[in-house]
Amino acid sequence: MTPDGVVGIGREAIETILLVAGPMLILGLVVGLMVSAFQAMTQINEATLTFLPKIVTMFLVLLLAFPWMLQIIVGFMTDIWGDFHNHIR
Repeated sequence: MTPDGVVGIGREAIETILLVAGPMLILGLVVGLMVSAFQAMTQINEATLTFLPKIVTMFLVLLLAFPWMLQIIVGFMTDIWGDFHNHIR
């Protein structure tokens, strides 16, 4: 396997990770900013108030987007394993 092949697989793996984890991370960020703005407006400084909405949001995104995420991951692994004989040369 050439160094270009390794870099290509690594790049594709990072793109897949960002594509799969991106929706959860972005919505977690948005919810965190909304909770922080709410805390700043009401001057409620409860540490546990920030975690629960983010955890619930990420769980709901995972629940709703899991078939799509699984399809992306399976597609990536199918491509890797399907081309395995070219990778071991």
